[in-house]
Amino acid sequence: MTELNSAVEQAQALFEFERYEQARAVLAQHLAENPDDRRAWIEIGHCHLKTEQPEQALHAADEALKLAPEDFFALILRAKALTRIPDRAWRAAEPVLREAVRADPHHWYGYTMLADAVCRMSLVRYVQANGSRFPPPHERADVLREAADLAAEALRLGPEEIYAHEIAHQVATFSLNTTLADQLDHAILRLDPTHTEALARQTTKAAQAPGVKAARAADLYATGLAAAPDSAEMQRGLDQATYRMLRGVRWLALLCVAFAGSGMDLFAVAGKVQRDLPLPLGQRLWYLVVATAIWIVGALLRYRRRRAGVQLNVRSLIRRRRWPRIVLAQAAWAMLCALLIAQIPWEERTLPQILFWAGLAPTFATIWFDRKKTR
Repeated sequence: MTELNSAVEQAQALFEFERYEQARAVLAQHLAENPDDRRAWIEIGHCHLKTEQPEQALHAADEALKLAPEDFFALILRAKALTRIPDRAWRAAEPVLREAVRADPHHWYGYTMLADAVCRMSLVRYVQANGSRFPPPHERADVLREAADLAAEALRLGPEEIYAHEIAHQVATFSLNTTLADQLDHAILRLDPTHTEALARQTTKAAQAPGVKAARAADLYATGLAAAPDSAEMQRGLDQATYRMLRGVRWLALLCVAFAGSGMDLFAVAGKVQRDLPLPLGQRLWYLVVATAIWIVGALLRYRRRRAGVQLNVRSLIRRRRWPRIVLAQAAWAMLCALLIAQIPWEERTLPQILFWAGLAPTFATIWFDRKKTR
């Protein structure tokens, strides 16, 4: 008996280190000599699942169930294997999971997997019965009532289990119960502060709340990514918020163009005498002071106050994407036009007027064109 346990324990240790092929080899050799070891069949079945061999895992589960037809863990293994086989999937797994719950009505895992299966299959049955129509919002809670009850029982039996909370969140989301889904997200983050999906959902909710500016949204996404750096959803959110910040740079440049044009009185206004040209040197230098203040307050200080992750993403986004580079090029072009208008001692207003429209019109037009890229 000690030798039997030793082989399985050795395989379990290999499994923990993700050496699934080696664990499977140890178990296969052990089962060739001891085919009645139910625990070994279950363990080798999990190795098959990890190596994407669901048919072999199903066979291992069936062998274990021949030895103990009501073994909870063998039933769970069989259900898992069925979900990986396309032509059987959750439809075939649901009755097996009901049997697992009957076999051990006090184990949270059986209720959790069954809640997942019932949630999926309830929606499938509704769609099939109603001509491919998804349940309308007012019917969702009724359609998913059993799944919600099973998820609640799973949480009662496993209040500290993250998987139980994940499935309960899935059911609440499909039921459009946003209040419960939000509470479950907070519970998940209490158990695991770095949980990628829950952190991404809560970060996105905070960043997309009404009144949240691009800079604040970028800081929120950067904070979330610091805890869960592999979250593609938060990285997309950070990229979008960063791009919205960069778009604001063009407005600063356009403001400088407008200020340069007003400083030269480029366009005649009824009842007002235009300034004499060329403008005095002092007035031209004063424009530089004002333009510098606009950029320091509007861009430099704003950038410096951001988290390090946001600052790094600004540079990264400029390297990775074309439109951020276009945005900066447009801002640079507008500023060049503004400086030429304000600093050259023009004696006529014709060329400064051309520069004014050259700096203003193309940049202003594309601000509306690329607005969809911030979404």
